[in-house]
Amino acid sequence: MSLTPPLPLLKRVSPGGWTALAWCVSVVYPSLANTSAAYTSALHGARGATGHRDWAFIALTTVLALAACALLRRRPLSALVLLITATIAVTDAWRSGVQLPPTALLAVDAALCLITADCPRRTSRAAAAMVLGVLLGHLALLPELGGGLFLTGTSIGASDSGLLVAVIAWLVGRSIRQSREHARTLGAQAASQAVTAERLRIAREMHDTVAHSIGIIALQAGAARRVIDSRPDRARDALAEIETAGRETLAGLRRMLGALRQADQDASVPVPALHHPPGPHQPPGLHHPPGLHQLPGLADLDRLAATTASAGLRVEVQWQGERRPLLPEIDLAAFRIIQESVTNVVRHADTHSCRVSIDCRKADEVAIEITDRGRGHGTTPGSGYGLAGLRERVALLHGEFLAAPRAGGGFRVSARLPVAGGVR
Repeated sequence: MSLTPPLPLLKRVSPGGWTALAWCVSVVYPSLANTSAAYTSALHGARGATGHRDWAFIALTTVLALAACALLRRRPLSALVLLITATIAVTDAWRSGVQLPPTALLAVDAALCLITADCPRRTSRAAAAMVLGVLLGHLALLPELGGGLFLTGTSIGASDSGLLVAVIAWLVGRSIRQSREHARTLGAQAASQAVTAERLRIAREMHDTVAHSIGIIALQAGAARRVIDSRPDRARDALAEIETAGRETLAGLRRMLGALRQADQDASVPVPALHHPPGPHQPPGLHHPPGLHQLPGLADLDRLAATTASAGLRVEVQWQGERRPLLPEIDLAAFRIIQESVTNVVRHADTHSCRVSIDCRKADEVAIEITDRGRGHGTTPGSGYGLAGLRERVALLHGEFLAAPRAGGGFRVSARLPVAGGVR
């Protein structure tokens, strides 16, 4: 089942359909309105034939014009030649002294406009040259017969008006073409920006999902290697923690890949969710909103602290103010900031403790601060992918982010996330 909405009614009409409609209007309008004596004379009086014979000739030229309309999309220049021929024939414009009224050129002007809007520039220029050349050639014959290349009083000759309308039709088609090209350019830029933003989002999630667990695994593996002979029980505990961290990392990757695969599926095809048993440190009351593939949040801080403590880093969590539920994107960003900061402390700070503070005292924001008294995070603070990803997360949420060494030693990461209207 397709979810693409149908096109508006007017856009369902093909270029040939619009041109055929314009031809019918140009043929029927003079008889109904009775406002163009010259045109009616060209249709009926110039041949000096009966009305039945005149309408039979109009029907013949109409068949020719409809054939041109059918060819308009595949062979635009050939179709335009047939339309011009039918127009000149039905109006007797090839006879002496007969001018082409603008109403007779409706089909030709419509075809010129559509060709200019839809076809390559070379084709549109050839079509414009063809129409303007025919009209100028027709006008060139009229001055010898007292006709209309010149303004007569305050009025413009009928053929002069037809030439002006043809120029306007070409300009309208060109404007439509430029608008479409501009829209396509904007669409391509928006698509490129969306792809880039999605790649950055996936990169952040992959980094935040894997980096913490891999850091814990590396520390536990090193500890197990050092005590495997003297303290086999400690080595077994470290290996158990490695197994748990590895399973949780794989589960997180499966959830992420499942979400990416589901986005590629048709919305009408159900994709089975990937279930996995909760980790040994997951609180029994933890609940994640449906549809978010159990993304972590601040409710997982106790589990994060327990996992990190098993790797030799004590995390002191302090809450200020009343805890309140946050929107999923705020909750996830807050957890990722803490997780990445704690991971950096484990990997770089060379310390045994750090402090995590979550300040919820203000109703319109949540403030997060992670501090340690280690030896710092390297010579260039914030140069890694982790902190760069955190800056991007906070910037997308219109918050403030700071990561820098502390004056008295150690490192400090702080973030302020606006939550105005974000309490669910």
